[in-house]
Amino acid sequence: MSEQKYEVQRTDAEWRELLTPAEYQVLRQAGTERPGIGEYTNTTTEGVYSCRACGAELFRSDTKFESHCGWPSFYAPLADDRVEYIEDTSLGMKRIEVRCARCGSHLGHVFEGEGYDTPTDQRYCINSISMRLTED
Repeated sequence: MSEQKYEVQRTDAEWRELLTPAEYQVLRQAGTERPGIGEYTNTTTEGVYSCRACGAELFRSDTKFESHCGWPSFYAPLADDRVEYIEDTSLGMKRIEVRCARCGSHLGHVFEGEGYDTPTDQRYCINSISMRLTED
């Protein structure tokens, strides 16, 4: 994780106690859940998606769209200051990692220029396990 100071600070031991092993692997070690298995991949429930690690509100259901990629997709966060962007060159490619700006937890990646009919032409490909949905 980044050396940046976040509003929510916890030790590695505290994160491990707070999160399940699967949540820890994705949120704190920048892992990825398998495609198609996440609880929010196909949901159309209206509400707000928050960071599972710290509770920061990140995305609204009205920006969620079906991208058929295997993970929940959004075309924009609630506000630009809710997420941070980190260059990710792992796996032999250049991607933009998306993290929670409040605690630094890994959420997924953002892609653009893929041709989706969305207002931003961006796809925030976010792990279900990184979020909690609070219904409207």
